[in-house]
Amino acid sequence: MTSSAIQPSARQAFLTGLAIAIVGAIFFSAKAIVAKLIYRYQVDAVTLITFRMLFSLPFFAVVAVWKARTAVPLSNSDRGRIVVLGLLGYYLSSFLDFLGLQYISAGLERLILFLTPSFVLLISFFFLKKKISLVEWLALGAAYLGTVLVLMHDAQASGTNVALGSALVLASAISYALYLLMSGELVARVGALRLVAYAMCVSSVACIVQFFLLRLPAELLQPMPVYGLSMINAVFCTVLPVFLTMIAVERIGPATTSQAGMVGPVSTLFMGAMILDEPITAIQLAGTTLVLSGIYLLSKKKT
Repeated sequence: MTSSAIQPSARQAFLTGLAIAIVGAIFFSAKAIVAKLIYRYQVDAVTLITFRMLFSLPFFAVVAVWKARTAVPLSNSDRGRIVVLGLLGYYLSSFLDFLGLQYISAGLERLILFLTPSFVLLISFFFLKKKISLVEWLALGAAYLGTVLVLMHDAQASGTNVALGSALVLASAISYALYLLMSGELVARVGALRLVAYAMCVSSVACIVQFFLLRLPAELLQPMPVYGLSMINAVFCTVLPVFLTMIAVERIGPATTSQAGMVGPVSTLFMGAMILDEPITAIQLAGTTLVLSGIYLLSKKKT
């Protein structure tokens, strides 16, 4: 086979992987839009996340059982770490995120969550003594300035609850940053697909237990649209993007997949305008541009 025949094939494979990553990022970002639609039926965050994880659990359980039967058994230490990661990365982070979405726009929520890479960097700097270059500091500054612009806009338009909602989503982003830092070594040893399946099962059980501790079983009875939207939230905004992202990482690598994920806040901003009638202003566009520029610079940094 000639080199001219190989190159188009490699290019096509790369573009296919890139498209998969973009679709996964858009679907995952859409969870903020779906959550906003569910909140219109007077459903609280506890119930919302319970339905999301309840409908997601069968999919992840199938993968978990498959991996448990075909892979090397885990050590007790690894089992304990997976439980901690499941509680930290998918339970706590998601719960705080949905709590915050009760008070802020979907666009602002997505921008704050996309500061996660910068939190990973800052935690590494302060606690792991990692050096940060001038370019990385500039990237952080641009990302935070962009978020502040959008936050100020939302505060003027929506009132004081924006501060509470932003703080909750900020805590969600920090929680997920900790999850990423703690999962690095475990991913290499256990495998990404297996780790995600196990961690999501842990998170699902935690969400369901939380519901029965805080709510009455009767509150599981909701209007039919809530079930439909929750199924969309589970399948298209949770299960599907998780597996699409894993496929993309295998095809084009984690760095390029991360860059493709930057389409998320932009898609959320425009989906919020089309579906939720959230306004798009020049300040929001400027803030979004700054955040994406900052995260792009971080993603280009060579490790």
